[in-house]
Amino acid sequence: MLSNKKKYIVNGNSGIKAQIQFADQKQEFNKRPTKIGRRSLSRSISQSSTDSYSSAASYTDSSDDETSPRDKQQKNSKGSSDFCVKNIKQAEFGRREIEIAEQEMPALMALRKRAQGEKPLAGAKIVGCTHITAQTAVLMETLGALGAQCRWAACNIYSTLNEVAAALAESGFPVFAWKGESEDDFWWCIDRCVNVEGWQPNMILDDGGDLTHWIYKKYPNMFKKIKGIVEESVTGVHRLYQLSKAGKLCVPAMNVNDSVTKQKFDNLYCCRESILDGLKRTTDMMFGGKQVVVCGYGEVGKGCCAALKAMGSIVYVTEIDPICALQACMDGFRLVKLNEVIRQVDIVITCTGNKNVVTREHLDRMKNSCIVCNMGHSNTEIDVASLRTPELTWERVRSQVDHVIWPDGKRIVLLAEGRLLNLSCSTVPTFVLSITATTQALALIELYNAPEGRYKQDVYLLPKKMDEYVASLHLPTFDAHLTELTDEQAKYLGLNKNGPFKPNYYRY
Repeated sequence: MLSNKKKYIVNGNSGIKAQIQFADQKQEFNKRPTKIGRRSLSRSISQSSTDSYSSAASYTDSSDDETSPRDKQQKNSKGSSDFCVKNIKQAEFGRREIEIAEQEMPALMALRKRAQGEKPLAGAKIVGCTHITAQTAVLMETLGALGAQCRWAACNIYSTLNEVAAALAESGFPVFAWKGESEDDFWWCIDRCVNVEGWQPNMILDDGGDLTHWIYKKYPNMFKKIKGIVEESVTGVHRLYQLSKAGKLCVPAMNVNDSVTKQKFDNLYCCRESILDGLKRTTDMMFGGKQVVVCGYGEVGKGCCAALKAMGSIVYVTEIDPICALQACMDGFRLVKLNEVIRQVDIVITCTGNKNVVTREHLDRMKNSCIVCNMGHSNTEIDVASLRTPELTWERVRSQVDHVIWPDGKRIVLLAEGRLLNLSCSTVPTFVLSITATTQALALIELYNAPEGRYKQDVYLLPKKMDEYVASLHLPTFDAHLTELTDEQAKYLGLNKNGPFKPNYYRY
């Protein structure tokens, strides 16, 4: 947590029309806020920027072609080779997955229809670094329909769906990603998105901050033409605030992670469902009666704890924040220090956004067959590097499941090498990602169309009106009917009948 970071809230004071024109609305802003033999591109990058990639060999199914995509000559049906994916021939399967995802992403589909004629992103050149899944594909194709040109890389070496990446490449999107990238591959893919002759990005959509840091370190002059950054993760937002505090943030940035429609839905409901999916797919374990410690009781931790409690697990919580700690206690969880329960728990889950939450000392004291995994964005929470020593043996069990064996025979089960469990080892609910993706799209529209001077070189939160608009687009899915204020009621509360309905300090 940054105690002295700047925050900005953007207040919207007018209704959002069918045609999206956020930049035209007058708003007031109140401050608050590997492949062997290849030369690694990452040597000049700061340590914080390298926290989300792997130093291990990539995971691939035995049936997969072992040839690196970088060594293949592939073209799509239009003759373009401006992409690098596992196998372009998988495009048809990926297209089917994207079509399924579209059915669960009503807001993005509505946004396409409402704003497509206006093309609010005409001229936008967006470089993105996110998880490449069917849901991301719907977002990318929506941005394209709104007039943007996009180039994309993956923010996680294990979360890319190869068939979806192939479908995007077949549709003409320059995508550079495949499941099981090496460290060198990871940075190579990002560089291929950014460093291309005759094309320069003017917008960044990032998840984790690696893309932003790569441009900052390798191509800082690009920021002269970049209008803004949209960032959706705790890790990436933390990096942005660090840059802002140091006076090194060159462009305005939108903090999507702390928007209501991201934090209170994606972080909570997505993790509540996907934590069980990831654990079950990788370990086939029974949850009833198991002792679990969840490190962190933010929105992600709350979702994980609720799901495990409902399955009959005995759940402990660790927390540094007394407010979150009190919430955990009143939700019925026992608050402990990790050292107090590390010898007895069956599962350890980290979701703090911090580093070295689980250290080698903790790992040494764990019981035999303890499962260790991470639900945070980066692989910094579990000290995996400390396990790569001669006295410990690594044994591959299945894709993204490793036994780490101690000399006395004790072993732990490490999932996804400490990377994000749900997107690395399973999938996530499409509908809740529709909420996040729509928020990202609207943030890009706002920053791209904002007149010069509206946003300074700092980090901003989204307009509350925009959050409410995103939520309203998803209500028809449930056949939900909002109650409308009468004129008398609106006057009594001092509100506009069309919103926003809560003050900026409201916590939800």
